Amino acid sequence: MKTIAVIGAGTMGNGIAHVFAQCNYNVHLIDVSQTALDNGIATIIKNLDRMLAKEKISKTDKENTLSNIKSFTTLEEGVVGTDLVIEAATENVEVKLDIFKKIDTLCDPETILASNTSSISITQIAAATTRPKKVIGMHFMNPVPIMSLVEIINGYSTSKDTTDLIMDLSKKLGKTPTKVNDYPGFVANRILMPMINEAIETLHHGVAGVQEIDTVMKLGMAHPMGPLQLADFIGLDVCLSILNVMYDGFKNPKYAPSPLLINMVMAGKLGIKSGEGFYDYSKSKKAEIVANQFII
Repeated sequence: MKTIAVIGAGTMGNGIAHVFAQCNYNVHLIDVSQTALDNGIATIIKNLDRMLAKEKISKTDKENTLSNIKSFTTLEEGVVGTDLVIEAATENVEVKLDIFKKIDTLCDPETILASNTSSISITQIAAATTRPKKVIGMHFMNPVPIMSLVEIINGYSTSKDTTDLIMDLSKKLGKTPTKVNDYPGFVANRILMPMINEAIETLHHGVAGVQEIDTVMKLGMAHPMGPLQLADFIGLDVCLSILNVMYDGFKNPKYAPSPLLINMVMAGKLGIKSGEGFYDYSKSKKAEIVANQFII
């Protein structure tokens, strides 16, 4: 594999592009928004500058990484001639299915199609294509440049050859790939999201306040970040989407999202991205403090 396309220049997409480019792969970063592409490249430059300041990379490494990235605003231009396409668009099943239908017709028959989805069925996504054996999940963790785990999700029809190739590729990126099967939430979010949801329920029932809940989990359970703070970092809308996928998939009430979470998302309180969630980021340095816990 030499050329990788990444669809979506947001937090996950630009992180995935950064990692591949730093490992000397040619990267096509694709987004319908030129502003999103500009912001994505700016984020990559910012993270590379941090690595440079900490002497983790050289100036030449930074220049080579950036030279390996080309940006595109159309799928037609961006995915042609690539060996692997990684979709990192919004966590919405209709959006993902539409993307996979399109790239299936645009890519070479041998191109592997992967999704960075954190909860949506790889089997369902693969069924929208004519190459289900070559469709797989690559769920990177945020922030991609420093988190070592990649969940490798096999759909019902994913071939062993495809899985082996993606496992080996992930290792070449310096990651630790972990193979899981295709069930709602996979492993990471099937365990993480109910914990976050329970923290929200604990707040909703008045058992303790936001800071108190996070303090208990940080100091008592040795978590680097409290669950409510982490939810703000992930995005409350993303948390709600993942919980809904699991609730719909399992039909089990234990995955039902907290009414408080639903109301906060309806009110536009989405966490860091909106300036307010369980914490207020608009009038303090907390957003910067939280982000810096996950920056290189």
